[in-house]
Amino acid sequence: MMAGNGMPTLGRVKVCDLVPSEGLPSDSYKLAVTTLSQSLAQYSAAIIQFPASDGALLRSGLDSARLYFHQRDSYPATNNMIHTNDSQEWCKTSGYYADPQSWQESYEYRPGLTPTEPSNSMEFPPAGLPDIFALLGKAARVVLDAIGFYLNLRSCPFTEILDNVPLRNCEVSSSVLSVCCYARPSFHGAQHHSLTEDEQLILYSDHDHQLDKSLISFVKSDKAGLHIRDMHGQWILVDVDLGPQEAVVYPGLALYQATAGYVSPAVHRTDLNSLQGSIEGRFSLAFKLMPKSMTNLSCSEMRAAGHGVEAQFQLPVSVDDFMQRSHSNDELFNRQTLQSFIVPQSQDGIEVYFYQS
Repeated sequence: MMAGNGMPTLGRVKVCDLVPSEGLPSDSYKLAVTTLSQSLAQYSAAIIQFPASDGALLRSGLDSARLYFHQRDSYPATNNMIHTNDSQEWCKTSGYYADPQSWQESYEYRPGLTPTEPSNSMEFPPAGLPDIFALLGKAARVVLDAIGFYLNLRSCPFTEILDNVPLRNCEVSSSVLSVCCYARPSFHGAQHHSLTEDEQLILYSDHDHQLDKSLISFVKSDKAGLHIRDMHGQWILVDVDLGPQEAVVYPGLALYQATAGYVSPAVHRTDLNSLQGSIEGRFSLAFKLMPKSMTNLSCSEMRAAGHGVEAQFQLPVSVDDFMQRSHSNDELFNRQTLQSFIVPQSQDGIEVYFYQS
């Protein structure tokens, strides 16, 4: 694909085509890697297609999420936990949380931790979380390795900063699976709340956007509403036509740091205005592949592959410090002025192009 020719829509890739095998890369693998990487470069997102059995697991997870939040007490309640960003406990969150400002509730599943309510009673979780975590965790690692192949890095370049597979005794997962509910009618009196035009703009404004601190994130939703900014600064509704076996994947800030800025993180937001009047809200499964806390994010693999590393990425960064640090979008990059450039290399018949601020 030439740099001047944009992809008309998000790239769709079968996860099975991204799984590497010994020997020379197959044509299907090279095509899948190129489609994925070009979609991430242009839209900061791509669509991953799972086999039918895995699609059934994801759909059952959404059904379980719906039942879980329907049986919970309406918000606010005395035992509800408020979710905070940039916490020193970033890799220890587990159980139910609520974010009143974004009308979001979530149940966070983190292998190695047993969640409890503040009353010390056991939390009854949504069903199927271990299987969904394993499915999306494996897919996230496959996507991460495919990006590494596209960047001409060695095999499994990020293994040293990832959790063990499987976890060792007494280890706690850095990665997390969140079962999310947006704008539940019983949440914060939403069923009695009539938004004015100004309030709608607050819920759906250019200032209300997020950057995950993950390496790779997956989102599977039951209703469209996830918007991600493309390379031209335009908001794209990325989950509008998801099939039953499909999920959205996008890179996070940790991958931006580990690749010396060659892979830009997705700037995203969730549209809540379309949920006004909804009888049940919007449900999603969100998996974040995170680096483990006792490691550093460095660009040694990028240097080894011959990529230029700018001054801001020269020194290794402690993962724990990185996760607790506040990151300003403007300090990282200006999404409105992204320019494309050609990396002077070609591998296995694939022309390699990247986009960077």
